[in-house]
Amino acid sequence: MPLTILCISSYEKGHDFMREAKQQGCRVLLLTSKSLEGAAWPKESIDEIFYIPDKNKDWNIRDVIYGVSYMARTEEIDRIVALDDFDVEKAAALREHLRIGGMGDTTARYFRDKLAMRTLAQEMGIPVPEFIHVLNHKKINEFAKKVKFPYMIKARMLAGAYGMKKVHNEQEMWERINFLADEQSFFLMERFVAGNIYHVDSIVYEHEIQYAVASKYGTPPFEVAHEGRVFTSRTLDPDSENAQKVLALNERLLKALGLKRGVSHTEFIESSEDGNFYFLETSARVGGANLHLLVEAATGISLWREWAKIEILKGEHPYSIPKPKPDFAAIITSLSKQEWPDLSSYNDPEVYWKLNKEYHAGVIVSSPDESRITELVDKYTQRFYNDFFATAKMGERPND
Repeated sequence: MPLTILCISSYEKGHDFMREAKQQGCRVLLLTSKSLEGAAWPKESIDEIFYIPDKNKDWNIRDVIYGVSYMARTEEIDRIVALDDFDVEKAAALREHLRIGGMGDTTARYFRDKLAMRTLAQEMGIPVPEFIHVLNHKKINEFAKKVKFPYMIKARMLAGAYGMKKVHNEQEMWERINFLADEQSFFLMERFVAGNIYHVDSIVYEHEIQYAVASKYGTPPFEVAHEGRVFTSRTLDPDSENAQKVLALNERLLKALGLKRGVSHTEFIESSEDGNFYFLETSARVGGANLHLLVEAATGISLWREWAKIEILKGEHPYSIPKPKPDFAAIITSLSKQEWPDLSSYNDPEVYWKLNKEYHAGVIVSSPDESRITELVDKYTQRFYNDFFATAKMGERPND
């Protein structure tokens, strides 16, 4: 009997995961938002699509459990996979309810809840910026007396830069906290650390990291999202000192958090003040912002496809990573003032990929020569500012 994999995604993504699962002989089901009924899903690789009514992509978890339980009357579901960060809790709740193996509620919390992941990381001796739950006002005042400003106030469960607010003094802090009203307990506050932000994209099988790629953002994602910048990231020489530091921290972190198998996207910051590396956040999914294509351009490895293989194997058979290329790659993206920006003049032979999305411009470059990547990032970033760059106010939530 072929395995049946239920993929859950409230955003359009994970096409290559579903393609790989189908190529491996699986029956592939997709549970997604009704608003995505017209999305360009890889329908040749999906046996059935089930739609959940959604308002701004918010799903009622009770409706999800009812719907999937009804589906399970006729479908024997072997695996449940969340393709997006916002669906990790839904998948965990379904696994718990249907008693299907995989990440349950407790472990999922460590990969979704920024407070939970920081608390455990701190307990395991992994450096984190000083933080506090936005809960008890007396403790918040005590925190403000001993930890220097500025702070970042962050939503515990939102992904990326959504819900973040930088505050510079006690007045701004309390204005933000009071603004959150009954939502306060769903936020944390931490000391703002200025510096370079790194990300590590990992493939994990039976608690062991099989492969990981360290990369470094250009402008920090918070500044890109809230202040308007061209977004860049580039892969690092795996033997470089900073790559070795974040790879080692990442390995300690993922073992502490209990990721058994799958993929992860984790971020660290190198403090410009003390030179130390601090853990920022992690996830049990493929990184967004087309970073999976950055990894693929440098290494030839598709994180989505390898994740599908791992879910199918489920510890019952050995897994081996394809031999990676030793190349370097960088991504440059931006909002665009043109509806369909013309990228035809970005035609250097190192161009690996071009973004095809309304009001967005983006390219990925790849080369075995790291200095050539540096040259292209510098040149293309400046050209993006001249040719395409536009800004838009970021909302409190992904659908604002």
